[in-house]
Amino acid sequence: MLKLSNHVELAAWEIELSAIRAQGAGGQNVNKVSSAIHLRFDIQRSTLPPFYKERLLALQDSRISKEGVIVIKAQSFRTQEQNREDALARLKALILSATKVEKKRRATKPTRSSQRKRLDSKNKRAQTKAMRGSVKF
Repeated sequence: MLKLSNHVELAAWEIELSAIRAQGAGGQNVNKVSSAIHLRFDIQRSTLPPFYKERLLALQDSRISKEGVIVIKAQSFRTQEQNREDALARLKALILSATKVEKKRRATKPTRSSQRKRLDSKNKRAQTKAMRGSVKF
């Protein structure tokens, strides 16, 4: 079971975990041991509230397929248990990031004094550069 908040948690049957062989270099051990974890989570079939589902499906994330299945591959660690914890933590982080409501940005104008300061500094810089020119007699 994966607890997302006080009211929302995912049951074990909703998350499909399978052990696979990790990619990359690692010597003899990597060819024998299935230490990587392949996590699959179907958003549509889950018991998540509709708000969570809508936000997740609206995300433009490469880990979410067109069918609404989240696929996470964890192979950072040498042990299967650590990779399982990593995959579940990454799933939790993805779901919580989708539900976070960003504050709307209100466009503002720069103040007159800030505009004046900017133009003054530009003018001062221009004068400094103008002094570098060749001397004419």
